Amino acid sequence: MIPPFTYDQLPGRVVFGAGSLAHLPEEVARLGAERALVLSTPEQVTVAQDVARHLGARSAGVFAKAVMHVPIEAAREARAEAQRLKADCAVAVGGGSTTGLGKAVALDSGLPIIAVPTTYAGSEMTPIYGLTEGGLKKTGRDSRVLPRAVIYDPTLTLSLPATLSATSGMNAIAHCVEALYAVDANPIVSMWAAEGIRALAAALPAIVAKPDDLAARTDALYGAWLAGASLGAVSMALHHKLCHTLGGTFNLPHAETHTIVLPHATAYNSIAAPAAMASIAHAIGAADAARGLHDLAQRLGAPTSLRALGLQESDLDRAAEIASSAPYPNPRPIDRAAIRQLLQNAWVGSPPSV
Repeated sequence: MIPPFTYDQLPGRVVFGAGSLAHLPEEVARLGAERALVLSTPEQVTVAQDVARHLGARSAGVFAKAVMHVPIEAAREARAEAQRLKADCAVAVGGGSTTGLGKAVALDSGLPIIAVPTTYAGSEMTPIYGLTEGGLKKTGRDSRVLPRAVIYDPTLTLSLPATLSATSGMNAIAHCVEALYAVDANPIVSMWAAEGIRALAAALPAIVAKPDDLAARTDALYGAWLAGASLGAVSMALHHKLCHTLGGTFNLPHAETHTIVLPHATAYNSIAAPAAMASIAHAIGAADAARGLHDLAQRLGAPTSLRALGLQESDLDRAAEIASSAPYPNPRPIDRAAIRQLLQNAWVGSPPSV
């Protein structure tokens, strides 16, 4: 029997398919906008400039200064640039860093956002934003930051190296995993999350084996869409709290950190969320959810230890303290000593243990 639940449908528009970037000018026009500021990271400025050319007269310019974890200083600079250029919307081209910058602009200015993902981050489908200030990353939810439209063009992911595709995809799987055991999980979102894990777990090995496999890229982008939509509709839990701590305070790379922490956070919650664990294991074709996620990361050649990312063992106590002091709702109560051991295991890169 399906238990009672509450579900709020998020607004939004999705344009999906190879070549769909061509629809960007009409999507800007649908918003009634005339001057779109294109956002990107410095590494993707060439892609951003190409998108600006697609916009033609509707382009207000390019701001290519998005960085990981959205430092408050970068957000303020982007807002000022949008105001200077008299932009009436923003187009975020790239992964989670650029989408996060777009959300920061929308939060303060009210500018509508169109997202054009080039990774599998999934944040384009959520009303969740994050800002880092004074070495701490703080997150929140606000409908103003939800992109009005998302253009999913799989051809834009072909330039994403196989190694980054693997970690970006594992990050998306993490969204699905947390959605399955969220305190406010519901059957609709759980269905999306399980399908997202299945699609990503099947597509990522194919991408690693053949990076120009457009069919696999398309399937992975579909899975990432479901992953973002799943997390956007429910609450985050332990996994995201740990990753926000490690990223915001210690500046670890976002997708790689999610990849490493995911199996260990899953193991921590395994006893408290058996139905979610069964769904995860089934979706990836494994006997055990946590071990299956660890094995998938290894098969993809993704990093499996925080030590490899440059985190010092001496930082683990502080990370455990920060993550335990203001925890997100989680199926298993947060125990600081157990979190410290979880981080130790993730730092070493050992297989997950309950």
